[in-house]
Amino acid sequence: MIVHTSAIVFKAIDYQESSKIVTLFTEEHGKIAVIVKGAKKPKNKFSGLMETGRLLDVIYYHKSSRSVQILTEASLMENLLKLRMDFEKMATATSAIELFNQLLHENEINKPFFNFAKNFLIWLDETDQPPRKIFPYVQIRLTQLMGLGLRLELAKEQIDRPYYLDMESGFISENSGTGSNTFKLTQNQVLYVSLTLKGKGSKVFGIEFKKSELRELIRLLDRYLKYHVEGLRDRKSDAIFEQILQD
Repeated sequence: MIVHTSAIVFKAIDYQESSKIVTLFTEEHGKIAVIVKGAKKPKNKFSGLMETGRLLDVIYYHKSSRSVQILTEASLMENLLKLRMDFEKMATATSAIELFNQLLHENEINKPFFNFAKNFLIWLDETDQPPRKIFPYVQIRLTQLMGLGLRLELAKEQIDRPYYLDMESGFISENSGTGSNTFKLTQNQVLYVSLTLKGKGSKVFGIEFKKSELRELIRLLDRYLKYHVEGLRDRKSDAIFEQILQD
């Protein structure tokens, strides 16, 4: 069956002398592997397209009994030139894509997830917001898409008091709990989660985090995802992302 669909390049590895095996997140069939013949050749039609974060319009031969499909055509759906030229934006995108890749199963069709990933990359390319402040927003939105959404219980909208994240329930409340799976949040961290859950993105990125608050929020959200998603691992791309968090 010939399939024509939108796709996001998750990763690519060299295969034989001139080809690549590429992991695509497609709108039609979810996450699939395709062989891209001749992609390593400079003058090949696929040269430069099979890079992490590319948004593509693709055509491939799909056979359900085959683990690797055959890509026949590909073209840019969006250029995303700013994203690729900005170190902080690209580091943020790479870490987000690695997280997307880990959360999705092979051949899992998930159009809401696909639309979120596509729109995120387009928005990241265009936005003037600090890239380092965007990643927790992605993590929180992913918990919602996966049915693991955090729930915030504020006392009359007051955040100037201790609040705690319960890893098991996803509740953020004044209840400190008694086990080892409850973690205290700072006022800025609670405000960030609250505004994200309310969809107030324009205010979220204006929060001025104190030293290490942002990094700790990302680590707590990763810990929450790992608690609920079996097999989730540390991201290799975070070695680069950590550099922008420390600046």
